Amino acid sequence: MAIKFKNMKPLTDEEEAEIQRQIAADPDDAEATDEQLAQAKPFAEAFPNLAESIKRSRGRPKVDAPLQAITLRVAPGTLAKFKATGKDWRSKMSDVLEKAKV
Repeated sequence: MAIKFKNMKPLTDEEEAEIQRQIAADPDDAEATDEQLAQAKPFAEAFPNLAESIKRSRGRPKVDAPLQAITLRVAPGTLAKFKATGKDWRSKMSDVLEKAKV
């Protein structure tokens, strides 16, 4: 579930103070020292194979014949009938057009 931050109210001073208290009380949240930061490496340098696998897997897989997005004007009744068939109404409309091959 995505959170839309633009609709969130800013934190009050009390809320921010409580968050900071909780962070400070977390024993697993120690801040990195200057020495540790100096030794830090970029993710891709520290884990090159993992970084490469992540880079390759982004987005939709490539297909031989990708579908094309278009704008199409249809009669309101026609559109209503396709929409009434469910969530995949666009695929159904595409199937009908593919079968027609006019």
